[in-house]
Amino acid sequence: MRRDVRILLLGEAQVGKTSLILSLVGEEFPEEVPARAEEITIPADVTPEKVPTHIVDYSESEQTEDELLEEIHKANVVCVVYDVSQEATIQKIQTKWIPLVNGGAGSGPRVPIILVGNKSDLRPGSSMEAVLPIMSQFPEIETCVECSAKHLRNISELFYYAQKAVLHPTAPLYDPETKQLKPACSRALTRIFRLSDQDLDHALSDEELNAFQKSCFGHPLAPQALEDVKRVVFKNVPGGVRDDRLTLDGFLFLNTLFIQRGRHETTWAILRRFGYSDALELTPDYLCPLLHVPPGCSTELNHHGYQFLQRVFEKHDQDRDGALSPQELQSLFSVFPAAPWGPELPRTVPTSAGQLSLHGYLCQWTLVTYLDVQRCLAHLGYLGYPTLCEQESQAQAITVTREKRLDQEKGQTQRSVLLCKVVGARGVGKSAFLQAFLGRSLGHQDARQLPDGAPVYAINTVQVKGQEKYLILCEVGADSLLSASVDAACDVACLMFDSSDPRSFIHCASVYKCHYMDGQTPCLFVSSKADLPEGVAPPGLSPAEFCRRHRLPIPSPFSCTGLAPARTDIFTRLATMATFPHLAHMELRPSSWLRGMLLAVGAAVAAVLSFSLYRVLVKSR
Repeated sequence: MRRDVRILLLGEAQVGKTSLILSLVGEEFPEEVPARAEEITIPADVTPEKVPTHIVDYSESEQTEDELLEEIHKANVVCVVYDVSQEATIQKIQTKWIPLVNGGAGSGPRVPIILVGNKSDLRPGSSMEAVLPIMSQFPEIETCVECSAKHLRNISELFYYAQKAVLHPTAPLYDPETKQLKPACSRALTRIFRLSDQDLDHALSDEELNAFQKSCFGHPLAPQALEDVKRVVFKNVPGGVRDDRLTLDGFLFLNTLFIQRGRHETTWAILRRFGYSDALELTPDYLCPLLHVPPGCSTELNHHGYQFLQRVFEKHDQDRDGALSPQELQSLFSVFPAAPWGPELPRTVPTSAGQLSLHGYLCQWTLVTYLDVQRCLAHLGYLGYPTLCEQESQAQAITVTREKRLDQEKGQTQRSVLLCKVVGARGVGKSAFLQAFLGRSLGHQDARQLPDGAPVYAINTVQVKGQEKYLILCEVGADSLLSASVDAACDVACLMFDSSDPRSFIHCASVYKCHYMDGQTPCLFVSSKADLPEGVAPPGLSPAEFCRRHRLPIPSPFSCTGLAPARTDIFTRLATMATFPHLAHMELRPSSWLRGMLLAVGAAVAAVLSFSLYRVLVKSR
């Protein structure tokens, strides 16, 4: 909604433009009237809509045509004043003033106009009969007010309607010629209806209507008022009420009725509560509220976000089978301008028989929140999070983690979402590794190709020391990292080489030396295709020797052949290394030298105890 309103008064000389302004401000008819009043600003706290209002007068004798056109350009609403006792001033409305205001608008937006019939004290009866044809001809005319500056009649009402024409315009909502809602308004109200229909039965129950009413206006409807609303709809719209519930047709009819009866502020209150602008588009402030994410921090959904998303899932899981079918997913996406998730979804999260389980659904939301929090905020906005959760914005569903530097200093991370870059040469099995993370063996993996250049991710949950963590695997080609075209930052790096082609290890070793050797990112080398015979190593350090020299864990073998799912311990190990980065340069299980040291210490302790026992026995004899 606008933060201020600028009202311009136009009309023929001597119709009372200046008198209207001075009567409003002074609350009495002025004895002496200047040719033109100075611009007046009415503070927000004394206006009905609580918005500062600037009132601008016009004098043909004091202002040039260029100055007039500039004032029209700056105005939010124009009041065309005529003298009800002078027929010629009424004729000038359509021959002079309206063409001057909106003559160059073409098919674009037009400045709203209020017709003001002044000096009603000089004429018995009303001038409306002469004005109605003009109002029918020009749809930008919001209303007509007859008033008297001398008797202070309808002066406040005049400026209230002018404010209302700006803050609650009719033009975006309603077509007076067809007497129907405009398509954009109908689409917006349809989305609002779907968000409010919590059980997806295509009708609003009394409970749903009251929740909607409370969300938009702060209080539920009285039982009798609720029945009266349904009775009016039932009498006027076939199918508007079904099984004592308000259908979409009935909901749209009610808003049409509000507008036709001059109560379009009611419809605007609904639209703005659900984030719509005057152009009936969701505002940037609504879709992307301010959320500061300092460098080194990441973004995660908090319990408010997960609870809301779980309720959305349960709402659309109509058959209660714990998974969303393609049709149910399409229903969920009906409140979005376009489907938010693309064909990569089945390759990114765990799915079952082509359906999206609650677990996979939450994984996808977690991934979007981590990778692109602004996109996540917009998606939550489309789902109506601020309104349905009665919170200021969807930013309250997001947690910003502490800086990674602090995690490294403390030797442990509090993050629930961890990123692992899976790096390796082409053909070493990175894609199979990601799919194995989703529980798919090589025989059950999706062979469809994704668009070239699209980043490839897989996300699932793992248990780390009794805590559930989301682990994101991101597939990265070794060549791209060596050319420094891809960001190497992550919580843990998985450097993958083909055990049957030892030359592929050279790429991994080069990436390690280039990006990770001098940093604090834990690294794990993975020897893929472990079911195949090992190839002949080229001259130089073997993978095991390279890892020992750089105080890294020995390479972990991995294979996902056959129909059985691959072992998951390697993914748990990666997540554990990311959670406890201070363990990066030692084995997560005791190494051979450590076991030897423990054995030596144990033997020494046993010898000392044996000698002490011997001395005690000798003394006792």
